[in-house]
Amino acid sequence: MAQHRRRKLAIAVPLVLAATSAVGYALLPGTQPKASAAALPAWATATADGFASVDALGQNGTYGGRGGQIVTVRTAADLEKYATSADPYVIVVAAAINIDPVGKEIKVQSDKTIVGSGTAGQIVGGGFFLGQGVHNVIIRNLTIRDTYQGTWNDKEHDFDGIQMDGAHHVWIDHNDIRHMADGLIDSRKDTTYLTVSWNKLSQDNKAFGIGWTDNVTADITVHHNWIRETEQRNPSTDNVAHAHLYNNYLEDVPGTDITSSYGDYSRGRTNMVLENSYFQGVNNPVIRDSTATLVQRGSVFSGTGGRNESGGSGASWNPKSYYAYTLDKAADVPALLKSGAGPRSSIGTTATTTSTTTTSTTTAAATTLTVAQDGSGQYRTVQAAVDAVPANNPSRVVISVKPGTYRELVKVPANKPHVTIQGAGGSRKDTVIVYNNASGTRKPDGSGTYGTGGSATVAVDADDFQARNLTISNDFDEAAHQDIAQQAVALRTSADKVFLDGVIVSGDQDTLLVDTAAKDKLGRVYMANSYVIGNVDFIFGRATAVIDKSVITLKKRWNGTSAGYVTAPSTAAGRKGILIANSTVNGDVSDRSFYLGRPWHAGGDATLDPQTTVRNTSLSAAIRTAPWTDMSGFSWKDDRFAEYKNTGAGSGAASSDRPQLTDAQAADQEVADWLAGWTPTPS
Repeated sequence: MAQHRRRKLAIAVPLVLAATSAVGYALLPGTQPKASAAALPAWATATADGFASVDALGQNGTYGGRGGQIVTVRTAADLEKYATSADPYVIVVAAAINIDPVGKEIKVQSDKTIVGSGTAGQIVGGGFFLGQGVHNVIIRNLTIRDTYQGTWNDKEHDFDGIQMDGAHHVWIDHNDIRHMADGLIDSRKDTTYLTVSWNKLSQDNKAFGIGWTDNVTADITVHHNWIRETEQRNPSTDNVAHAHLYNNYLEDVPGTDITSSYGDYSRGRTNMVLENSYFQGVNNPVIRDSTATLVQRGSVFSGTGGRNESGGSGASWNPKSYYAYTLDKAADVPALLKSGAGPRSSIGTTATTTSTTTTSTTTAAATTLTVAQDGSGQYRTVQAAVDAVPANNPSRVVISVKPGTYRELVKVPANKPHVTIQGAGGSRKDTVIVYNNASGTRKPDGSGTYGTGGSATVAVDADDFQARNLTISNDFDEAAHQDIAQQAVALRTSADKVFLDGVIVSGDQDTLLVDTAAKDKLGRVYMANSYVIGNVDFIFGRATAVIDKSVITLKKRWNGTSAGYVTAPSTAAGRKGILIANSTVNGDVSDRSFYLGRPWHAGGDATLDPQTTVRNTSLSAAIRTAPWTDMSGFSWKDDRFAEYKNTGAGSGAASSDRPQLTDAQAADQEVADWLAGWTPTPS
């Protein structure tokens, strides 16, 4: 059994703050008047509760980088520089940081606090790794998301949100961790004195795994976490000496494709105490191995079924022998966590600083407009919020849309740049903008039909537009309207610097139209960590568009048949067309039934030079062995269609029907070549 000492009262260490050009603000001794710890924001001196607060292994509780420099980072390079340093740091993540390559886990060293600045701090496409002996680490207030590679129970990609192998004294608090390739959190190989609190864990096969050891030495506290849309390891706790789980909310969300296999699991020789948690719709909510011990008290089970177990022969223990804590009523837990779990706007923001220095790179703060159907926001519709954006607005306006289904048409006009439409829910499925116009749908005023471009549910004509964490859909019923033109666009963009981050764009034919304002105008679109769903020409247009680190889902036709085309570029000569990179193409369709693309010479324009490149992407068996085809009398071989280093059952070797880029050609067809000097940055 591990040995413990009760936690001592932490003594705050005085800090000095000074602004620098390299970091947002940093402790630089001797350059500014001293500021007492009492003058600092509370988050800068916060310490852990639960087992992470216990004095043991030469470490007195968990306080992270307190006493070291406070630095603000906005790039992956700066984050890695400070996180891997041997020195203590409080690292404030003040932007959405894209990790390259996808799945990379930054190797955090001891004595670090990594904290998101309000809700701005995001780690996209990667995570953190804490190795053997790493200790005294706090990871707080971050969104860590999107390493998913298209395979639900992914055995190939060990891409976790936070992985710990043999670490101790770690506090993981108030994060939103979702949509990773493997586990959201993995506590492995005798990691101990760990507290995981107030996190949202969702959209993943495996939420939180604990174990990978034959030893029974680890001590772990898991409290006030909202675990939803996950299948297993909620958590699974293997060979843990003392596992204390309380006030957690496990929710199996109805109406989704995700069904829980089990909830809390006491495995091996674990000795678990489970208190005052709330289980909603979860299959097998509490289970234990015959060798494990599990004491239950005070939990609520609503709509659950299957195994709900307790008992075992292990020695009883009282968590209050190790640390103080207060239980909330189990009935209050869902409301408490829906409002309190995940990143907080009050954490990681600089309430007090001795520096007033500003630089020329400082940008105006974003204006936020809120939308809610129930009237709790400033506007009830998304379009009303767009209408409220002033013409020719000089800086970012964020339209935060609360969860719900918004059946409306949305248009962002060209004179309203710098607009972000962002879902405020825990999942991109929580906020849905949907309509059902098709090309052949007649306009209400009797002036004709909408046409393909006019059918879009969301139409973006404004530069520097961003969308994230929501679904944009066109649910036109093809089967019921076979008498009219079927093209039905979910999202149309005809602007430059359009960033689609963590969204679902869903439809049937012509789902995503990436257009430009005019044939001679540049229009760049970057989609990342997203889904596009459709069946016929469902990524199409003349824009320079990148689909990166995303999942392209092939869908059957209205009559149940499998046949379709992923892309239909209409690229002007001398411009880049459509690039699909580092992604997955799959779906529940027949093998060898979909083409990767065909050339769309819009209006019969022979001067166009359509281009699609698909590279470093996993292709399912749905892709044809000859993946390109002709369109409207134009041969694909006269235009620009190629692949490079694709994998999966749908990939194939070079042939006259399957052009492959050489390494030299591929070097000129990277994502950066498409974006041509633009670096998409979430705002």
